[in-house]
Amino acid sequence: MQRRGHGDWLWSCTSAVRRLFFVLLPRDPPRPPSPTRSPLPDSPRRIEVLYAIDNMRIGGTEMNAVRTAERLDRRRFHVTVACFQVDGPLTSRYEAAGIEVVPFPIRNFFGPAALQQGLRFARFVTARGIDIVHSHDMYSNVFAAPWARLARRCVVISSRRWWHALPNARLRMGNTVAFRMSHCVLANSAAVASSVRSTDRVPPLRIAVVANFADEQAFEPTSARAITELRAELGIPAGALAIGIVARLVEVKDHASLLTAIATLRTRHPSVRLVLIGDGPCQEPLRAQATRLGIADAVTFAGERVGHTNNIHQLFDVSVLCSLSEGFPNALVEAMAAGVPVVATAVGGNVDAVVDGVTGFLVPSRSPAQLASALAQLAEDRALRQRMGAAGRERARREFSEERVLASLESLYERLVRRPAA
Repeated sequence: MQRRGHGDWLWSCTSAVRRLFFVLLPRDPPRPPSPTRSPLPDSPRRIEVLYAIDNMRIGGTEMNAVRTAERLDRRRFHVTVACFQVDGPLTSRYEAAGIEVVPFPIRNFFGPAALQQGLRFARFVTARGIDIVHSHDMYSNVFAAPWARLARRCVVISSRRWWHALPNARLRMGNTVAFRMSHCVLANSAAVASSVRSTDRVPPLRIAVVANFADEQAFEPTSARAITELRAELGIPAGALAIGIVARLVEVKDHASLLTAIATLRTRHPSVRLVLIGDGPCQEPLRAQATRLGIADAVTFAGERVGHTNNIHQLFDVSVLCSLSEGFPNALVEAMAAGVPVVATAVGGNVDAVVDGVTGFLVPSRSPAQLASALAQLAEDRALRQRMGAAGRERARREFSEERVLASLESLYERLVRRPAA
């Protein structure tokens, strides 16, 4: 037998890699298979959708996923959820909606355990007749896209819900690979979609934009009596101007700049009160900062949830989101649905949500002085607050309502699944 040289071995390896590469390249999804379940009355077979998500804790991405799953048309879609970390409050919410949550416990994307779970995931996709695998975050993208493609028969949708660059090189590379292996990359704002095109080099035809939505309940007013009682519980005196922020207490939300701005604002408007809705690792440093600034008596750390109102933003006169980076925040859409003017930093998807000077103000990030100036304009002009609040509510109803956004997503699902095979 003739012994092969190094060049022959290299050629063989290169050919194998090339064959694997072309197998994994996105191609048009096949037509749906024959029905495997009894359809609902007067309907075709439902499209089987598998959501892949990292965890069941309360966060913007996690809340968007559960709210979407709850509201998809059950006559046309059947949703199952695959999750890496099932311990969290949202697991029971899925179960209450009759949505199965299947654990795929992995600690990292490497090693025998990850391989075992990946193969189990691919077998699950095949055995359940999954039509669409839709991953929702940076971690589930890396896991779900390659293993779903191994199953071959389903549509793969990855999500990009962040605007900033990912800090971890492996995570960046993993998401780039996931995006290239997906039939569609779903962005939650035009700004994020632009980043997918320029940074991740995904062709425009494989990018779709579906924004976050405000559910119908967010538009429903809470009684004046209930709002008065809840404001009192939060330490907001009658007649005070309440400025609120709904965001996790983490560095990227930059609550520190907001506290500095409030300290400046109170020199002219001492009745201003700040309410922080959310929890997180920055709570103690922020409390210490409020004390140093002499505004501790004007700041309420309210925790993750307060009261029983349809939309917590209704408690505020102005809502703020001063993040350093955002994809497309639920908080801004919900504030607009509540008819409350907003002040937000001009980063990421914030610029797609807020119409500067119409529904609120956009200010540079890390700029407490300009943040304080925008808040002062609203503090001093009740008519301006009312006008911007009404404009925001109208925009939220027109662009970010549950009906409009879900119709767009459902149309995308159907278009991808029922597209004729090449």
